[in-house]
Amino acid sequence: MTDHSRRNFLKTSAAAAGFTLIRSLAPAEVLRAVTSSDASARIVPFPLASVRLAPGIFRDEAEINARYLDSLSVDRLLHSFRLTAGISSSATPYKGWEDPACELRGHFVGGHFLSAVALASATSGNDELKNRGDQVVAGLVQCQKKIGTGYLSAFPAELFERLVQGKNVWAPFYTYHKIMAGLLDMYLLTGNADALEVCEGMAKWAGSDFWGIGVISAEQRQRMLRTEYGGMNEVLVNLAAVTKKNRYLDAARLFEQPSFLDPLAERRDELQGLHANTHVPKIIGAARMYEVTGDRRYREIAEYFLEEVLTARSYVIGNTSLDEHWRTLPGKLAGTLGWTNAECCVAYNLMKLERIVFGWTAETRWMDAYERSLFNCRLGTQNADGLKQYFFPLASGYWRAYNSPEESFWCCTGTGVEEFAKFTDTIYFYRGSEVFVNQFIASTLDWKSEEISIQQSTSFPSEQGTTLKVNCARPHLRTIHVRIPSWTSGAEVKINERSLEAVADPGSYLAIRRVWQDGDTLTVRLPMELRQESLPGDASVTAVLYGPLVLAAKLGAGPADGPGKIIHGEATVPQNLPPAEKLPEGKALAGRDSVKPDDWIQVNSAAELHFNAAGASGTYDLTAMYKIRDERYSVYWQTSKPKE
Repeated sequence: MTDHSRRNFLKTSAAAAGFTLIRSLAPAEVLRAVTSSDASARIVPFPLASVRLAPGIFRDEAEINARYLDSLSVDRLLHSFRLTAGISSSATPYKGWEDPACELRGHFVGGHFLSAVALASATSGNDELKNRGDQVVAGLVQCQKKIGTGYLSAFPAELFERLVQGKNVWAPFYTYHKIMAGLLDMYLLTGNADALEVCEGMAKWAGSDFWGIGVISAEQRQRMLRTEYGGMNEVLVNLAAVTKKNRYLDAARLFEQPSFLDPLAERRDELQGLHANTHVPKIIGAARMYEVTGDRRYREIAEYFLEEVLTARSYVIGNTSLDEHWRTLPGKLAGTLGWTNAECCVAYNLMKLERIVFGWTAETRWMDAYERSLFNCRLGTQNADGLKQYFFPLASGYWRAYNSPEESFWCCTGTGVEEFAKFTDTIYFYRGSEVFVNQFIASTLDWKSEEISIQQSTSFPSEQGTTLKVNCARPHLRTIHVRIPSWTSGAEVKINERSLEAVADPGSYLAIRRVWQDGDTLTVRLPMELRQESLPGDASVTAVLYGPLVLAAKLGAGPADGPGKIIHGEATVPQNLPPAEKLPEGKALAGRDSVKPDDWIQVNSAAELHFNAAGASGTYDLTAMYKIRDERYSVYWQTSKPKE
């Protein structure tokens, strides 16, 4: 393969989230499906290198994240890998979940860090972070060669022996998946061929070598899979798509659980009691199996699961879980507001799934859901030093708390550094020559193969809309699809300052097909209004939104830096956490069954996202949840008397 062909192959592989097929394929046909290039039949994201963020909140947050990644030492990151492989290391190890005694060590180093620096390199051209990733890969190559079996981890294979024997162990395959995923990202996004070789060695060990020993029965395997294994099925499917090797699909099927998937295939919600972030990655793997094999059962599982979680098990911010679990029956979230709501990893994985499912259908609702999580549950969960949240407290009177720089390394630290490195990956999709504008983020799309670029200028959400400017050397006939969100009261669209007479309804895509000339502008105004959403299962508890933004009441300063603000070690909850406060009450409840947001909330400044709320005991300042930094806050309100 020539260098030019190899670069094109890498770009294509990185761009495609998957391959949408219309029928089930026999095993012999799978590899041909994987290499299908029928672009007209699928909607896919642009390669990350085709999109660049413009000045604005997202680029600011991405740069903060990049500085945090750059602060980490390669030798310290590799310390436990080297010791496990029998290679000496004098580096000071990181602590928390990367401590040499922690059973999850290596999950951040080999996995999240590699994925994050690969993403940051692809989305911004940050060569320094790419070089850091190359250094980590080189260190992992040495470790894998020293071990000699294809196995690679920061802990010895003895942890897997304990898993086989049914002994207590945290989650060895969870960490193994993260390492494989990071290596695959380094290959796809930066072209590091060594990373693919190491990943394939790990896959061989985790597939035929591990399960093929002959001593692990099907029943024993299903028992073992009750221990969290992350996205092992997903990464193996992705590896099959890249290498065109069926054996990785066979290995992926070894990580499927009929006890979890079968009820979903029959559209039954049996999620109560399950650990949320353990199970969302399994659905992502099922979605990828559909894309590679064409088996529609996988698609039906993914679509039902996603719709059920978003409509019956999620809070207003676009995330789910209490104490990391689905604790209740669907639609019954009354009494579940606390500190340990909405583990941030779950939002990250739900957004991955929303992105995949959107690629099958181009339905606005999935990008609406993605936007809600992006602005309300991801943006704002990083502080000025690049530190990340674990839980997203939703009880009244709590605050944001973050990991320590060198002593935490939670799973949410890892998904956080990935999330804040990949803000460009969902703004624009394409199908054939058509462009889909999904998110309103200041950015530029450079579609070199089509000789056209689109510059999106906006300060959304402070600005209620966006402007797209087309740049091209020659006229282009094509369709540009712009999402008209379900939350807007009605869009207004202009082309070169001339208003369109007909505009798509909220909750759909506006398709504009025309010959685009250099310098053409498309201006979209998206008016925002106040609205309310009740807590599922308790109509007396309400959250308020302005357009896609969840509003939060400011309740005074949170704790100063210390145990309440920065959490050290393996803990994920601050020490000496006080009880939650009573929910603030909306004004004039007496004699009224309900209130509307306009009855008690005033828009002071739409541009500054500043609001006032008339509470029963006084006036509250409100702003978008993502702008809350050091304050205590409340997302939910008591807006009517609870029913007995």
